[in-house]
Amino acid sequence: PAWCARCISSSAENATAMASERIHVICFGNELHGDDGFGPAVHARLAAAPVPEHVRLLRADIAGLAAIGCFEGCGQAIVVDALRGFGPAGSLHALDPADFAADAARAEAAAGFHGAGLGALLALLPAALDQLPQIRLVGVEAARVAPFSPGLSASVAARLDEAAAHIREAWR
Repeated sequence: PAWCARCISSSAENATAMASERIHVICFGNELHGDDGFGPAVHARLAAAPVPEHVRLLRADIAGLAAIGCFEGCGQAIVVDALRGFGPAGSLHALDPADFAADAARAEAAAGFHGAGLGALLALLPAALDQLPQIRLVGVEAARVAPFSPGLSASVAARLDEAAAHIREAWR
């Protein structure tokens, strides 16, 4: 019947409109590797307070292919991660992923597939997703990344509240 077609298209339009309003905050990093634990630490700060209904907090930990799903079903994705090469240790940055992805993917390429990180993932997203969300990157310049060395450096830990406040402001 004609009403079914209208109902289905209306539902599809509503689902698309709802997805465009959703924000995914995707926190990357390994808390056992020093300042690489910035993303999980920001996730913990954000999760400690009520989160609006239209916001979904996600821990992706590593930026492998499995993280592609974190970018689906939202109109905006805020990516949180530790950075290298953007400023002094502990400096907080809001970056356009286009400025970040190409350089990061090139730096990661030397390590082969197992070295593929956030840069490679961001470069792959346009080919992997039917609908690419608007992506913003919030990162802190790492002072110390070392395997099996849990805990953030003082300069990175000092920026956790500021990073969380910046993200909360973005989802309002």
